[in-house]
Formats: sequence, structure tokens, C-alpha cells
Amino acid sequence: MAGTPALDTSTESPQCILLAGAHGGVGAALAQTLCARFPQSTFLTISRHDIPRLSPTHQHLKIELENPSSVSAVQDWLFRSPLPNWVVNCCGTLHWQDHRPEKSLRECDDRAMLRSFSINALTHLHLAQALDPLLKRRSPLTWASLSAKVGSIEDNHLGGWYSYRMSKAALNMLIRNLSIEWGRKIDSCKVVAIHPGTTDTPLSKPFQANLTEGKLFSTELSASRIADVIQNLAEDDTGRLLFWDGSPIPW
Repeated sequence: MAGTPALDTSTESPQCILLAGAHGGVGAALAQTLCARFPQSTFLTISRHDIPRLSPTHQHLKIELENPSSVSAVQDWLFRSPLPNWVVNCCGTLHWQDHRPEKSLRECDDRAMLRSFSINALTHLHLAQALDPLLKRRSPLTWASLSAKVGSIEDNHLGGWYSYRMSKAALNMLIRNLSIEWGRKIDSCKVVAIHPGTTDTPLSKPFQANLTEGKLFSTELSASRIADVIQNLAEDDTGRLLFWDGSPIPW
């Protein structure tokens, strides 16, 4: 992690946490981790499915963030809630019925490409658009989007996985842009993308057989590591893609 972690109240004990994608494998585990780690924080969650109530302060919004109409709906919901000073977005997809990561140009399909961009990038853009008008200069903000190392252009030595790589690269650029715009707008702002490592979820299930021993992590371990990275962010980490141990990954 670059620099010394900033010891402010937003880093040590967020008053309000917003978690999007709270129904997925990592998202659900992260919801449990954050609730246990910060029991006094107001906890807001968003997903396309209902989830069980996690704490007395828990509020949930069932909505599809890839839909552009979600921007105004989420904004109205947030307007009636405490302003979150931690936002974590876990929305993402790799494969679905009738679609697997492409190995060559011949396998690329516009519909699959657009769906990948919609879920892997637009869900994060729409949440940021909903939050943006509510931000205040003197209210610290930490934003973390779950991304992927395969979205790094510099780190790509294998090729393939066109729609996933391209959509995650787009998400990474969104994070870089947000860090610059919100860095000018907010006195204390950290905006990062985090690669959680390969986690034992349905997303990684078809590809786990090729992993070497020790490279597949439980959802609980990944959630704990993500929370650690967010909690220990330094001011000069903003605008970066970080590994699950907090080390930077080249864009």
C-alpha cells in the first residue's frame, strides 16, 4: 500500500456503508464481513434480488443497476438515507447461459459484448451518477469497485476473454476518471478498483480446475481481504487498481 494509511473517521469507522451487488458470492460475504466489522454503521445494500435483513440499520433497495432508469431511483432512495462515506460496488459477470469467455475473434458477439459492458461497467457508472449530486466537499468518501486483473492492458499477456477484458478495462478507466473528478470536488476522497483474486463462486466455477493449489480463495477470505484494503487505503492510493493485498496492479 502506498504511503501511510490515513487515520480519519471515514477510514477507521464509516458512519454509513453502501454495498452494491450484495446478492452475489463475494458481495454477500462482504455484506456479512462489513456488518460484523462495523456494527454501529448504517448499512445500505443494492442488488437485483431481495436479501435478508443484516442489522437493525440495514436498508435494502432491489433494483437493476444496469438499467439507466436506476440512476434517479437510487438517487431518490439515497436522498432519504444517511450519506454513505464508504461505497463498495461488487457488480460484475463473466459468463451466463449460452455464453462463455471468448477465446478468439470468431467467438465475439455483439449481444454478449454489450451485456458484459452493461453489467461490468455501467452498473458502476450508474451508481456513481446517482451518488454524485449528493456529495459534499467536507464529507469524506471512499469508493471501491471490484474489478479484475485481466482488465489491465499492460498485464495482458494471454489474450482471449474479449468481452470480459474489455469491459473491465472500461471499468478501470471509469475509476481513474472518478478519482480525478471527485478528487477536485471532495476534500478527502479515495476511489479505487480492487482485484479480489480468484474466489470460489459461480463466476469462477468453470475455470477452477486449471488453478494451481492455493490460488482459489473462499468468499469469506476474499471479503475480509477486500475490507482490509479499503480500511487501510492511503490518500495516494486513489485512482489505482489494487490487488487483494493492497499492492498496485498496472493499468
